[in-house]
Amino acid sequence: MEFRPCIDIHNGKVKQIVGSSLKDRDNAAIDNFVAQEGGDYFANLYKNAGIKGGHIILLNPVGSEYYEADCEQAFLALKAYPQGLQIGGGITALNAKRFLDAGASHVIVTSYVFQNGKIQYDRLNELKDTVGKERLVLDMSCKRVGDAYYVVTDRWQKLTNEKMDISLLNKLEQYCDEFLIHAVDVEGQCHGIEETLIEQIGDYVGNPITYAGGVRSYEDVWLLKRIGQGRMNVTVGSALDLFGGPLKYMEIHKICKE
Repeated sequence: MEFRPCIDIHNGKVKQIVGSSLKDRDNAAIDNFVAQEGGDYFANLYKNAGIKGGHIILLNPVGSEYYEADCEQAFLALKAYPQGLQIGGGITALNAKRFLDAGASHVIVTSYVFQNGKIQYDRLNELKDTVGKERLVLDMSCKRVGDAYYVVTDRWQKLTNEKMDISLLNKLEQYCDEFLIHAVDVEGQCHGIEETLIEQIGDYVGNPITYAGGVRSYEDVWLLKRIGQGRMNVTVGSALDLFGGPLKYMEIHKICKE
């Protein structure tokens, strides 16, 4: 188990937001925390602590008046910690090289692959051919519908028909190096982790998975470690001390390594 930190960027600022509040219209979101520091500040903290594999997420859509400002912060972070961070948000086969050349270890993709409610295998193969399986992370962020979870796209705003379960992970693992899974219903709310989701995929033994969403305490990290059988990595956002929360990032790093 590894601690995978995050640098979420919205409207040109490093932020923590309530995930379900994100809207493309008017670039709106409910902020939990807005940093005064830039992306390079957080990247240097993670670099100095020897924490690799964290993700940068650009939360404004391509075409937004803020997208390039988001990219500027991302490039500062990638320059500070080359090959130490992954990046997602508006990534396609056409622009992925821009971010890899800037220093990202991996690109993270959802919406480009999941279109019209289902997986577009032509795009998935194109991405694999363009960046290589070893540099691609599929973001399988999902929302609960009844007793099941379904992948969501377009900055967590559109529900697909793809059920998030071990079968789907097994089907897609040949195309990518890792999976990133935001539990969107609890993202940014610090109300506890989505235990049911973790239980449903806890037996998966293929590619590394990073879980994000709802962590509020060290006990949640231990619980994820138990349910995920020590194989699932964790991201902590709004509850982290770096973003105004009570949890010390080095303590989480320590728990994950134990």
